[in-house]
Amino acid sequence: MTKSYDASRLVGNIERIDKELLVDFGEMPEEINELLQTGVMAYRTDKTRGETLFRQALAQAPDVLPVYLCLYKIHTYGGRLDDALEVAKSALSEAAKQAGLSSLFQDWTPAAISFDGPGRFALYTLKALSFIHLRRDERDEASALLDLLSKLDPTGLVGWPVIAALLDGCYQPTSVALRQG
Repeated sequence: MTKSYDASRLVGNIERIDKELLVDFGEMPEEINELLQTGVMAYRTDKTRGETLFRQALAQAPDVLPVYLCLYKIHTYGGRLDDALEVAKSALSEAAKQAGLSSLFQDWTPAAISFDGPGRFALYTLKALSFIHLRRDERDEASALLDLLSKLDPTGLVGWPVIAALLDGCYQPTSVALRQG
């Protein structure tokens, strides 16, 4: 028998959640923060309920960037890579719009990128897209995004070097097997 989780009892009562369990999503409308916090709590025991709450938040506030983050992360973790890719592309589009960047990320320049707010979120989402492509075994796409990130964020502030190392590691098992054989 599956244990039922009633996350709805937390909505409107966010102050009752243990503060140590809260995620700092940054500035956003209180009702959207409540949906995200409740979604995080629900997702631990009821993935469908968690996703429903995240989707509700997205429907209510498509301009609140952390909502996209929640969705593309749960889809990536759950192996729903097509869904993760779709949400991450939408996130990138919204972040670019908010940051005043071109809708074509290939046209971005280091001078145009702000490492605060939507600009940083856009770079972080490029990193996420590279990871999603890597998980989909689309190494060329992942590599192209990482090459762009190396130019836009040469010091790796958004953490793209970790994904680059994973990509590099994808090529090593073959060479190790050849050396051992």
